[in-house]
Amino acid sequence: MGTAAGIIDLHTHSTASDGSFSPAELAWHAKRQGLSAFALTDHDIILGNDEAAKAAAEAGVDFIPGMELTVDYLGRPIHVVSLGFDAGHPAFREMYRGIRRQKEDGIQALVDGIRARGVDITMKKVLAMANEPLDYYDVMRYLVSLHLDLKGKSAWEVYIEPVLAEIGCNKNAEPRQAFAAIHAAGGVTSLAHFHKRLGLKGLSREEQASAIRELHAMGLDGMEYWYPSYTEEDRAFVASMIDELGLMATGGTDFHGIHRPGIEMGTGRDGNLAIPAEALVDIKARIARYHAR
Repeated sequence: MGTAAGIIDLHTHSTASDGSFSPAELAWHAKRQGLSAFALTDHDIILGNDEAAKAAAEAGVDFIPGMELTVDYLGRPIHVVSLGFDAGHPAFREMYRGIRRQKEDGIQALVDGIRARGVDITMKKVLAMANEPLDYYDVMRYLVSLHLDLKGKSAWEVYIEPVLAEIGCNKNAEPRQAFAAIHAAGGVTSLAHFHKRLGLKGLSREEQASAIRELHAMGLDGMEYWYPSYTEEDRAFVASMIDELGLMATGGTDFHGIHRPGIEMGTGRDGNLAIPAEALVDIKARIARYHAR
């Protein structure tokens, strides 16, 4: 199960959001996979970072604190991997409080809306398998446990997204302000899986390039250059944007454990990923410059 030493994974998920490994289990899995470093990037939550950091230190694996931040841009949600920030910094704490308030305040209305669609769900049933603090992903975990026939779609697409829009809880962070808060806390930002729906899918290459330039002007530091489902054309496009704008190259497997079958931490799909540890040099240098401000 191990891999060659000296590879990293900067996009992973734990049970703090929608992964199947606890933060500590993820650190030990990184060790078994032969990774020299990894980042935990749960969706809009940093709940697992301390646990992952402690386990990574015990396992002898370098750990980078992170979060996969959702921002609203061009009328759509997009994902931005944020790395290396100080979670105790006042600017980060203020931004994070806003994110968590948005994610937690609408849970009862979300459950009620899904129940109105004929699903056997109550807050009591969600709480039985929930994390603390409660999150939309706890609702999703409960829906997954019901083994609903969603005809190839996810519970998130079929139930959660429509109900959140219906109850007015589908707003996310504003890019410029969020990027500034992460920078103030010493962190860096990188556009995740630009080719997906929670990215810039559906835009032409010219439109994608224009969007990335605008996001860079707002404070975006980098893009994921390594991702398991990129085509050669996708990677060539990312490389061209990195070169044009001087962006930081990040990447990862987007590992979710059993919740995303076929994707392995560190190696992607059928071994199609191997991010060299040398990629951390530029990333850590940029993080150090923000921390020094």
